[in-house]
Amino acid sequence: MTAILPALADALCAVGLVQQAIGSTLVRVARHPEASMPDDAPGITVLKPLHGTEPLLDIALESFFLLDYPRFQLVFGAADPDDPALALVARLQARYRQVDVATVAGPHRAGRNRKVANLIAMRSAARYDLLVISDADMHVAPDFLNGIARSLSRPEAGLVTTFYTGLPANGALAARLGAMQINHGFLPGAAIARALGRQDCLGATMALRGADLDRIGGFEALLDHLADDNVLGQRIRATGKQVVLAPALPATSVPETTFAALMRHELRWARTIRALVPFSYAGMITQFPLFWALAALLLSGGATWTWIGLALAAGLRYIIAQQLERRLGFSGRGRGSPALASTPAPWLFLLRDMVSAAIFVMSFWSDTVEWRGNVLEADSGRSDSGRQAEAAPRHMN
Repeated sequence: MTAILPALADALCAVGLVQQAIGSTLVRVARHPEASMPDDAPGITVLKPLHGTEPLLDIALESFFLLDYPRFQLVFGAADPDDPALALVARLQARYRQVDVATVAGPHRAGRNRKVANLIAMRSAARYDLLVISDADMHVAPDFLNGIARSLSRPEAGLVTTFYTGLPANGALAARLGAMQINHGFLPGAAIARALGRQDCLGATMALRGADLDRIGGFEALLDHLADDNVLGQRIRATGKQVVLAPALPATSVPETTFAALMRHELRWARTIRALVPFSYAGMITQFPLFWALAALLLSGGATWTWIGLALAAGLRYIIAQQLERRLGFSGRGRGSPALASTPAPWLFLLRDMVSAAIFVMSFWSDTVEWRGNVLEADSGRSDSGRQAEAAPRHMN
């Protein structure tokens, strides 16, 4: 029995490394998208919900003012008219007067998901039928909308989404670990899920036609669900259309400066995913291979073969990550967007996997999540499951 447990842990480590190698190979994003769009390309309205400021927000927002697309509009929205993010928008608007910009601010309708309540108010200012919903902290290349528009023009496309990477917004270890989870955990996993036929909507970027949005009940249909991106994807697929992946790779800022903040953020992700796809979530037990290699070492009492296994696993994890970052060109994001850091050291992957294992275990302790100072209940996104015990969020003191 004592030999079985270390062997089982090493087997889980091997499975995790194979998954990451396959997933990293499957992440293929156009490095140099097609030529510029023609002048008669359909107009696009980009909806950017805002909620306070954070590091790199000005750079992220500016990347949208630098978009190279014939006709586009930026609509920014905040529930609080005094939200400091609106001041950043005003300064950018003054600097880039040629860009069509609208802002919507003020109290929004009640609902569990305040981001969606913001989107409901913002839609009234949209000039174009093609809508792109993008988180405030996303960094994009100037040709971002070209790939979105081409993907959305496909007849089977009802919703367009993109992979994305994590960009540390500061030099804190927590920010680096958060970016590692996105780049070397989420991204390969999402690529495998896509290859297996899943059509998940990845909420950092969501693009669709206004007519398709109206067909599913508008943004109002998402108001009482925490995972609005997943619900949107579910309902679009129910109309017979597909969730299409665009050839673009934006980056999202990772602003956490403390482990406590990182844990809260990643627990929200983990508990939301567990509520949405509980069986698939259980399979994530293999996604922290170095944790299992270390577990094998401890369970064996420090046997030589487990030390060798840990060293090999750490080296392979590093090589897989290095190849992924080289293939995706993590050396820059175009005008106004910072470059991503070099591949993290192997010991950081061990720490990252230890944190991921802790998050996985803690995700089963509760169904509540903290989001923007509010406590919400994670829901499955099906039918009206979002209307649970509390119809509105509770504010955190």
